[in-house]
Amino acid sequence: MTTHLKRTLWQGASVLVLTLGAAAWAEPRHGIAMYGEPALPPDFTHLPYVNPDAPRGGRVVSAEVGTFDSLNPYILKGTVPWQLTFLVTESMMGRTLDEPFTLYGLLAESVETPPDRSWVEFTLRPEARFSNGDPVTIEDVIWSYETLGTQGHPRYQTFWSKVDSIEAVGDRTVRITFNTEDRELAMLAGLRPILQKSQWEGVDFANSDGLSIIPVTSGPYVVDRFEAGRYVVLRRDPDYWGADIPFRRGTMNLDEVRYDFFGDETAAFEAFKVGETNIVRETNPARWETEYTFPRAQNGEIVKSEIPHQRPSGMTGLVMNTRNPIFADWRVRDAMMHAFNFEFINEAMTGGDQPRITSFYSNSPLAMTEGPAEGRVRELLLQWEDDLPPGALEGYALPVGDGTERNRANIQTALARLGEAGWTVGPDGVLRNEAGEPFAFEILLENGSSEVASITDMYVQALRRLGMQVTVSSVDSAQYKERTDAYDFDMTYYRRAVSLSPGNEQVLYWGSASADEPGGRNLMGVRSEAIDGLIDAMLTAESNDDFVAAVQAMDRVLTAGRYVVPFYQWNVARIAHARELRYPETLPLMGDWPGWQPDVWWWEENAAQ
Repeated sequence: MTTHLKRTLWQGASVLVLTLGAAAWAEPRHGIAMYGEPALPPDFTHLPYVNPDAPRGGRVVSAEVGTFDSLNPYILKGTVPWQLTFLVTESMMGRTLDEPFTLYGLLAESVETPPDRSWVEFTLRPEARFSNGDPVTIEDVIWSYETLGTQGHPRYQTFWSKVDSIEAVGDRTVRITFNTEDRELAMLAGLRPILQKSQWEGVDFANSDGLSIIPVTSGPYVVDRFEAGRYVVLRRDPDYWGADIPFRRGTMNLDEVRYDFFGDETAAFEAFKVGETNIVRETNPARWETEYTFPRAQNGEIVKSEIPHQRPSGMTGLVMNTRNPIFADWRVRDAMMHAFNFEFINEAMTGGDQPRITSFYSNSPLAMTEGPAEGRVRELLLQWEDDLPPGALEGYALPVGDGTERNRANIQTALARLGEAGWTVGPDGVLRNEAGEPFAFEILLENGSSEVASITDMYVQALRRLGMQVTVSSVDSAQYKERTDAYDFDMTYYRRAVSLSPGNEQVLYWGSASADEPGGRNLMGVRSEAIDGLIDAMLTAESNDDFVAAVQAMDRVLTAGRYVVPFYQWNVARIAHARELRYPETLPLMGDWPGWQPDVWWWEENAAQ
């Protein structure tokens, strides 16, 4: 672990919130940290990784694969450009990309909470305005919390279920009181989107048309123009109220942010090559090294930047839906893991350059350790010993192939596991159970990603050698969302980003309570008392050591559960962009993460690289 990571991630970990005197929290503060104190002082002038003197102007145009049919990211209905909420919406507090568990005032000028975090108060900045010029009021704040918690996207409902009351305690101050012991709630409260109440009078919020009613927000960008499914253009609000507050200074510099949508990666890349777009994130290191030889890259119009980060890997791969009885047995899932020939696929796709994802929190201090569980991690796991998958206590590691296409040893192990689960290959070469039913399932993919399709094709060849009957279906974005929202799939591509500050979102990702919620994020359908208990232990931890132990223990259970066949990880972001698009030399801990690009970038004519 680097010195920078130790300093920023665990700063103040020895100073527990509960040991602070009550007087330390008896007055409003400029920021809030999960443990200890915020790193930036009350009089900070800008975030450390921005250029406070960045010029304004220019535009960034990104090619996106897929489509959209809504510009309302706060309801379940519709497919929305994922970047939208980060640029148009604001909350009471804002995240910093250097401190995983710290928030600073955004709409709120101050925050106050007692030592036990049983309530939190936010005081609005008097200058806060919506994009139409109307002031942001406490009435707007309270309405937003209540409406999102009861009618909004399901991701807001878990937080709202833990709110006992919300009330105004002054013209610009709101108090939220919690009904659950959960130290993160005071911070989550600071991250709820704030919308304008008057816009929604007489409107069915949950079922509104996301293209005809675009939410009024207070953020630095507004939707300027769009064509559903083809493009959306955001315009920097010249009258944006918060341009000079410390959290915003030096950010949101580009006059225009445009997203153009394409049917597949090839079309998107071609648009970049000819200059229709001016920035692209490259996820394939082999293509990064060999295919950026087109004229604009050769003559210096395009610059290639590599941005390191110290985030957890998260999980990217093919997820098995355990609601399907075929994948309910861990031995079958173990066979699926052995059949995935990572070493061969990695060589074919990246030249062997990318490390494999080894757990949900790999590449971070929160990752499970090798070998048997020890110390506090073991103590936590033993509370749910009867509910643990094989390997959680003893130690689990992903299968390693021999690098050949046939991958014989792992295929033999896969057949053995399937046999233990009651599946055998008959004379006709078909894998069947005792009832004679074939092992048949579908892999559901969204149109557009040639990389995922290629990896899947190689995997399917191995599965068919096991006697499985596998169908691969590629559908458009709308169909894909409809089916995954309803969990109507057997296996599908899965990408779950996680952070260095995991919290209540873990309930949505893999908690039992969210397993059957339509449109939820628990695609694997896991129901585990151990995972639920470890999430609770994480949320109620009173020290950094207990917090880390709970996450490491949860990582063990998730990984040993064998729910997702992992691909490779990206520990460096590869971004090709117009040379006029610039970013600060000082990079944040999180690297290329929401809040960094396009947020801290600027446009500089005649820029020399």
